[in-house]
Amino acid sequence: MDADDTAALKQDLVWEERLAGRTLTLSSTWGLFSPKRLDDGTRLLIDHLQAPAAGMCLDLGCGYGAIGLALACRCPQGQVHLVDKDFVAVTYADRNARRNGLHNCVAYLSNGFSHVPPRRFDVIATNLPAKVGAEMLTILLTDARDHLAPGGALYVVALSGLKDYVKRSFRALFGNYEKVKQGQTYTVSRACRDDDAATHAGQGGDGTRAC
Repeated sequence: MDADDTAALKQDLVWEERLAGRTLTLSSTWGLFSPKRLDDGTRLLIDHLQAPAAGMCLDLGCGYGAIGLALACRCPQGQVHLVDKDFVAVTYADRNARRNGLHNCVAYLSNGFSHVPPRRFDVIATNLPAKVGAEMLTILLTDARDHLAPGGALYVVALSGLKDYVKRSFRALFGNYEKVKQGQTYTVSRACRDDDAATHAGQGGDGTRAC
């Protein structure tokens, strides 16, 4: 590989995606998750996300911002926070929001919820990382619950091998769980912030009620 080949690899990867009814131009770079195209799990999540038009939303672990941008399209009168612990990801998420004229987005560094302001969100969405360990997953899901507004929803997409873990965690933390969509490889799950629901968790049934 010569110098020209290396220089070419350093150029942004740019492509178009249809997200939430709009065709958006995305850019990424090597080293970010799924840098050349939207991965199947994120696509499944975006296709099944619901959010109020004036909602306050959070894309947790945003990467180059696809989930957050889709939420911004669905919440034109709202605001979307896009957070990631990787400064390169945050740079590209911000760049992609501006490139597509989505001015209701703010992207910033945060390790989980460490730098998320003390406000409540109507929707939190994440492509749940499978390799961070049970401890970190517990922290992320617990903090997500604590940052939801009453009636707010947490959407998670994860490898289907984790769906039972997600179900148990949602029932324990939220008192409710809904399997929104199961694909061949990934499952989208949802739980709602209902401060009375935890008292009913585990009292019969499978806990799969909708929000």
